[in-house]
Amino acid sequence: MTAEHERHRPLIVNNGHVDTRRLQLLLALSRLGSMRAVAETYRLTTSTVSQQIAALAKETGAQLIEPEGRRVRLTPAGRRLADHAVTILAAIDSARLDLDPDAEPSGVVRIGGFATGIRVSLLPIVADLAATYPEVELVISEYEPVEAFSLLNDDSIDLALTYEYNLAPASPGPLLETEALWSITWGLGVPVDFPDGPVDLSTYAGYTWIVNSRNTADETAVRTLAALAGFAPRIAHEIDSLDLVEELIVAGFGVGLLPLGRPTSAGVKVLPMPDPKPVLTAYAVTRRGRAIWPPLRVILDRMRPPRDAALPRAQWPRPEAEH
Repeated sequence: MTAEHERHRPLIVNNGHVDTRRLQLLLALSRLGSMRAVAETYRLTTSTVSQQIAALAKETGAQLIEPEGRRVRLTPAGRRLADHAVTILAAIDSARLDLDPDAEPSGVVRIGGFATGIRVSLLPIVADLAATYPEVELVISEYEPVEAFSLLNDDSIDLALTYEYNLAPASPGPLLETEALWSITWGLGVPVDFPDGPVDLSTYAGYTWIVNSRNTADETAVRTLAALAGFAPRIAHEIDSLDLVEELIVAGFGVGLLPLGRPTSAGVKVLPMPDPKPVLTAYAVTRRGRAIWPPLRVILDRMRPPRDAALPRAQWPRPEAEH
């Protein structure tokens, strides 16, 4: 029996049979949204895809699709089975790779994450991955953690690169699992002519604060720090780009959190904060059980810090600023 035949051999589940090829088609339908798109992807006719989904419904004893205008959509049972298909197919791929040492990981891995996570954790390994595993294709998109968690839960991406502050823990949800990759301490970004030394945060009670616009962790950390110093911060500006945060600081629009050790532009400096210092930790996040899928596993293996070692303190990726 060939490896390809073994991969698509029916699974015996509760004295019945579920064909893994049909699971693949159902999963593709959940992602692509139409029979036609699935047919084009797998080079089949739309009729064949429809027949295979119908056969899968018969195998499972559940209605998997329902009409929606001129198209179809997955029923709640169909969506649940598609969720299970992710884990089942990943396990089969992993077993196939373990049993066939010559088999190469292959597939499209959809990655979504915050910009610095992509720069620090992903870009340094891209060239090696392409050379070692040419059949693994990466599709990369930029998202803030809240967006990435939602996309993972919907199975719209395979891997999320996210972050949280120690003062504002994230809540990925029960369907997701996380692995810490690196961390960095943050300080207070202020105009360069402000006094040096550790920050007495209470002296900034009257200042306007700048926070992130697409994720709440930054604002939560600022509000926590301010509360510990005895005041409620006045937050007026919500900015994603740290470069733009610096420009607002220089222009006198306020102060905000910035990473320590990151070269700043002219006119800005970053002061160390009192305890509890804000620490950002970056994570690789996947759907539970999905990390064993071979194409995803080879990416995670290269991202992970050494076992039993302290979490690396990342250098924030930015060229030295010219002053």
